[in-house]
Amino acid sequence: MSERPRLLPILGQNHTGRSAMTCMYRCGNACDHPVPNESDNPYFGDVVQAEVSRRGVVRAGAVGALVLGFAGAGAAAATPALAAPGGSGAAPDLDAATARHGGAPKALTFSTIPPNRLDNFVVPNGYDHSVVLRWGDPVEPDAPEFRLDRQSAYAQSKQFGYNNDFVAVLPLDKRGDRALLVVNHEYTNENLMFPGFTSLDALSVEQLRVAIAAHGLSVVELERVGESGQWKPVSRGARRYNRRITALATRFDLTGPAAGSAFLKTAADPRGKTVIGTLNNCAGGVTPWGTILSGEENFNQYFVGGDGVPEADKPRLARYGISTSARYPADSRKWDRADERFDLTRHPNEANRFGWIVELDPFDPDAKPRKHTAMGRFKHEGANVIVARSGHVAAYMGDDERFDYLYKFVTDKKFKKGGSWQDREHNLTLLESGTLYVAKLDYTSASEIDGSGKLPSDGAFNGTGRWIPLVRGDKSFVTGMTAAEVLTFTRLAGDAVGATKMDRPEDVEPNPVNGKIYVALTNNTNRGTGTNPKADEANPRTANRHGHILELTEDRGDHTSEAFTWSVPIVCGDPADPATYFAGYDKTKVSPISCPDNVAFDGAGNLWISTDGNALGTNDGLFATPVEGPERGHLKQFLTVPFGAETCGPFITTDNKSVFVAVQHPGEISGASIEAPASTWPDGDYAKPGVVVTWRLDGKPVGS
Repeated sequence: MSERPRLLPILGQNHTGRSAMTCMYRCGNACDHPVPNESDNPYFGDVVQAEVSRRGVVRAGAVGALVLGFAGAGAAAATPALAAPGGSGAAPDLDAATARHGGAPKALTFSTIPPNRLDNFVVPNGYDHSVVLRWGDPVEPDAPEFRLDRQSAYAQSKQFGYNNDFVAVLPLDKRGDRALLVVNHEYTNENLMFPGFTSLDALSVEQLRVAIAAHGLSVVELERVGESGQWKPVSRGARRYNRRITALATRFDLTGPAAGSAFLKTAADPRGKTVIGTLNNCAGGVTPWGTILSGEENFNQYFVGGDGVPEADKPRLARYGISTSARYPADSRKWDRADERFDLTRHPNEANRFGWIVELDPFDPDAKPRKHTAMGRFKHEGANVIVARSGHVAAYMGDDERFDYLYKFVTDKKFKKGGSWQDREHNLTLLESGTLYVAKLDYTSASEIDGSGKLPSDGAFNGTGRWIPLVRGDKSFVTGMTAAEVLTFTRLAGDAVGATKMDRPEDVEPNPVNGKIYVALTNNTNRGTGTNPKADEANPRTANRHGHILELTEDRGDHTSEAFTWSVPIVCGDPADPATYFAGYDKTKVSPISCPDNVAFDGAGNLWISTDGNALGTNDGLFATPVEGPERGHLKQFLTVPFGAETCGPFITTDNKSVFVAVQHPGEISGASIEAPASTWPDGDYAKPGVVVTWRLDGKPVGS
């Protein structure tokens, strides 16, 4: 671009660019509460580490084909997903799942979208978009039509839920004309759901049950529109895979070493093996065996009565952001009025049953979803997997909290790449056992980091790192903690081994082309303030409002390794600000970006970044940049979402013809309501979260 677009002033800002209403409903005003991590881990910015040459960074080679979002790199191309035996309908034929119908994009040549505050969904010239689904649309075939003034928990449990976040699209046929869309529903905003809303206390029990039912996941069968990149839901009569997973009634099996432990037993479930519902599902991932992984994030806000739990339980609850001093914290959702299990005074272990990674088989509508305790419990943004050269599967995860940690899980068993039922049944057990690690980073220029974002003298924020084992099966590596304790109270285990405190690690994804791991660190306005940890080389700015991207390279390209190198290729913000960095690329040619949240990759391995809470004062959007070659760091804005919304997802299909994003909380501005909306997207009446697909009008791959 010849001239950088003018940045508009920030309106209604709360810590970053988010409104107070969003902070209340999505995370229970987490930034207004004390930082849960009060451990005395060393401030590594004070420790000068040995210099490490950047030339020593191991570069992984090409590690496999991208399979419609499957992170199935390493051993082979991903196995096509098959319906489980006994599932509904015949197994879909996915032999062509690895085909790229349109070829991988070679360069990012789309016209850059300028920053704006429009109440529209804006795409580049030569592109189009359409709404695939919105809140209240029918999912299950017998779903009632949506009635704003006559909502019910029964109807919502069959309709598309609220505030969609993670998006995945899995193929159903050889031609690539049918697919399954799987979407998380993270949280609800009752202000914008119910006409005449006055307060949470004034809601009826049935309205509270509607909100509970609006959480969870949706599985929806799609069909391609002609030969284009547009998709739409199939007709009601063809919806054999469609399904709603809710926080209201869906039963989940607990697997792994902590299942059945004393920490997970309740009066309703004395075995500690079955949980009702899933809460605050944020990002996720797609496995090479065709299942969906979903992360339970800010589950703490749904519970009350922390003041009445046994004294021994209070430090553990507090470490997860649950108030132990008041029965009803100011940000309570009041769900205990609809279901007593949300009252910890009566059911002190109920909160321990949330905060896990959920696995869902979308190809079997009768399959019970599972929560995998072997992968640890914290505020999961999501989990994304890659098959290592050895055949073991590595899953990467972030704990979305200020000063919390990065994790890796490596399976005990190996992935079977065959297409038989037996192979898939084996793969469905992979995440039930393995080794859980937490990351500790070391630095090359620790003494030069002053919190300004200025590059050190070696020209890079970089260093080495170690994956510290926490637990393997029933064996704990943390002194004084059993395996069940490590897995149920993983944050405390990370504290004990001195893991590196990061700036809200959200999405953590392997790049299926170069094998490197990319981490979206959204922001941390507490960094370096008061007695909080000060800036370090991996989190190089004080009061970090705009976030940054971290790039990890596993030792020798081995995703089971316990050693890695790392660098920070992008320090977000206004490119005119000296505190920003774009991998050394000319900053007069890049787009402003703030608060990276989720990442994705196209067929060429380009990095796509969605944002949440743009602290530059303009709408959130989707951005893309190459991560290799002379264009590395050339960040361009691909789209913007409507006013007040967050960009979630994103997902790029195998043929690179379609980009899916979730538009979450449009119009979520303090003071807004159904009667006085801050956004009227997408239908011109009141704001509704929804999923959008974008495609090129000429049918060519997006981006290129």
